[in-house]
Amino acid sequence: MILFASDLHLSPERSASARAFLDFLAGPARQATEVFLLGDVFDVWAGDDDLADPFIAGIYAGMKALAESGVSLHFQRGNRDFLVGDAFAAASGCDLLGNEVLRTIAGVPTLILHGDTLCSDDTRYQAFRSQVRSPAWQADFLGRPLTERKAQIAALREKNREEKEMKVAAIMDVSAATVAAAFRHHGVSRIIHGHTHRPACHELSIDGRSCQRWVLPEWADDESGNCVGGYLRCQPQDWRLQRFPEGS
Repeated sequence: MILFASDLHLSPERSASARAFLDFLAGPARQATEVFLLGDVFDVWAGDDDLADPFIAGIYAGMKALAESGVSLHFQRGNRDFLVGDAFAAASGCDLLGNEVLRTIAGVPTLILHGDTLCSDDTRYQAFRSQVRSPAWQADFLGRPLTERKAQIAALREKNREEKEMKVAAIMDVSAATVAAAFRHHGVSRIIHGHTHRPACHELSIDGRSCQRWVLPEWADDESGNCVGGYLRCQPQDWRLQRFPEGS
């Protein structure tokens, strides 16, 4: 069994999601052979020199325990935690994946990615993504004091929140043309991604081929203090989005 999760947006302010993730690592994930975390696991990541933070330490300790139990744990960076590096990987026991991963799962060629690159209609975001993913930008940013980096991220987050409220919803979803191009370019019949917070299994026909696009759910704390979210559970003949709380 292989499990996929993304968009947990873990932070001290989202205590229910943090508890749910640690329960997931100690529970369902222990029954899997592999677990893929497809980005935005953390709501903010200012750099690996923040590993001493008690909240972060508790999260990577849970991940390390899963990895040491024999489960292969994979981490793909998202738009919130693209600065995760080798020190975090060593502390958590995960291996860091590239932006696009090709795997054959249950006999089906599959593309695994965070999903933000599929939202090509959001040109402002794509320009920003190119900037912050450049080695020069990251070297400059990570060379600044941790407190300065956190303050800059907070200011940028507020600006992005305001801009997001003014964007048309369709711009923040995937581009149908970009999705089709990804299926063709990689020669796959299945894509698994997160980022859009619109969980579903989309059945597509690409050049006469039957294809699927699985979108993973976002995790969030609800008003009752519970985590609302879920993950994709993959077994050879049983693929399903497992949601929690049960019945949601």
